[in-house]
Amino acid sequence: MVYEIQNGRLAERDGLEALTGGHVWIDMFDPTPQEDLAVERLLGIAIPTRAEMREIEASNRLYVEQGAHIMTGIVAHSIDFGMPQFSAVTFILCGNVVVTLRYVQPKAFPLYMQRVSRGDAECDTAMSVLVGLLESLVQRMADLIEHIQDEVNRIGAAAFEIKGGQQTRARRLDVALKSIGRLGETASRAEESVASLERLLLFLTQGMKQRKDVQRDVARVKSVHRDIRSLTEHLRFLTDRLTFLLDAVLGMITNEQNQIIKLFSVMAVMLMPPTLVASIYGMNFKHMPELEWPLGYPLALILMLVAALIPYIYFRRKGWL
Repeated sequence: MVYEIQNGRLAERDGLEALTGGHVWIDMFDPTPQEDLAVERLLGIAIPTRAEMREIEASNRLYVEQGAHIMTGIVAHSIDFGMPQFSAVTFILCGNVVVTLRYVQPKAFPLYMQRVSRGDAECDTAMSVLVGLLESLVQRMADLIEHIQDEVNRIGAAAFEIKGGQQTRARRLDVALKSIGRLGETASRAEESVASLERLLLFLTQGMKQRKDVQRDVARVKSVHRDIRSLTEHLRFLTDRLTFLLDAVLGMITNEQNQIIKLFSVMAVMLMPPTLVASIYGMNFKHMPELEWPLGYPLALILMLVAALIPYIYFRRKGWL
């Protein structure tokens, strides 16, 4: 998709024949090899491949080629479906043209177009388009962090108010543990995304100084950078909370297991005296006077019962049961 400026607004044009010198934004969504070649011939640079976009080295994500600033960041998408995904998106700033290369459909892109159509976002230059897209990406990242925070609050409240029997508590603690693990993975990926966008903004700020862009766009980029930093701090806070919840849930699971082990230990101690009595009168010696008593058997049963009750009463008074 190619966007040109007409009367201060972005006008869409389809097809490779739309590639002229009057466009301001080229949005390459899942491009074909022919579209890649057409944009490369137009800009005189090499378009990163999908594999190159996934490289983790900073030199492969942020670099300058033939005066064009090529920047790749990790962005979140599919946030509203409950399973956030993260994919690489490349921004190429070449003169007064910005190219976006992506293989996913982040909601930030249509949100930016909606703002432009309402006249709420600037689109008079390539830099204003780029900054507008970055603002939308940061806004969507903030939505994701708010979603993570809501889930953390819900899990935290549920984990410390679990009631019911042993099986119910164990099942709910297991669910809480899995939820914390899933949220922890999402939060770590969100931190990776925020860190990549922060590096992208730092690189863009240096590039704007070299390009001598207008101060208004520089101020907008600095504002986006401040927002990214605040999101980074909030993510660290949420990560600390998730770590606390993980430790707390693991502690409660360990406590449940200790209660079971303690119960078996107490039962074993309670049964030791009756077992001793039964062992004594189970010996096969010929001369055992008690074997001739008519009341020997019931007295032995009573003795075993008393031997079991005494440890039970003692443990109850100590609060071990």
